[in-house]
Amino acid sequence: MTGALPPVFGVTGWKNSGKTTMVERLVRELTARGHKVSTVKHAHHGCDVDHPGTDSLRHREAGANEVALVSGRRWALMHELREESEPPLGEILARLSPCDLVLIEGYKREGHPKLEVRRQDAVRGEPLAPRDPQIRAIASDCTEDGGGLPLFNLDDIPAIADFILHHCGLADPGDLRHDRR
Repeated sequence: MTGALPPVFGVTGWKNSGKTTMVERLVRELTARGHKVSTVKHAHHGCDVDHPGTDSLRHREAGANEVALVSGRRWALMHELREESEPPLGEILARLSPCDLVLIEGYKREGHPKLEVRRQDAVRGEPLAPRDPQIRAIASDCTEDGGGLPLFNLDDIPAIADFILHHCGLADPGDLRHDRR
């Protein structure tokens, strides 16, 4: 990718707070509005898109540094870190194809703007917003104090999408719905 990186907005929260569901719903909403959206998901555990017995896994196990798997419907590039450190988020963003917006799931400690997702029945630690100045809004399924931040109902995806687009400079300010609690 050449040129400036697209705007990014993160979705963060504790385990089982609904981060993946929020990203999925936002991608559906934003792409339905005509935006080209990419996502980056940070996993704290090992992840693998390959399966035992596949040719591409055999290539990786033989020592290939990168394996591109290409079909008529999609392609994937797998890069083996081996003894390398996990690449920084910026390096991953630079590898993405041009798009309007990148939604980032996880990367709690990175310095990009974020939405904190909170659910009543999730494993909860302390709210993240008081300690993270990059959290710009909260989406929750319960009535609580947002600490001065915009507070959205977890299911009000159109309003959350409006907020993100406005924050990233991708929407006309008159389009912003303030459908907060």
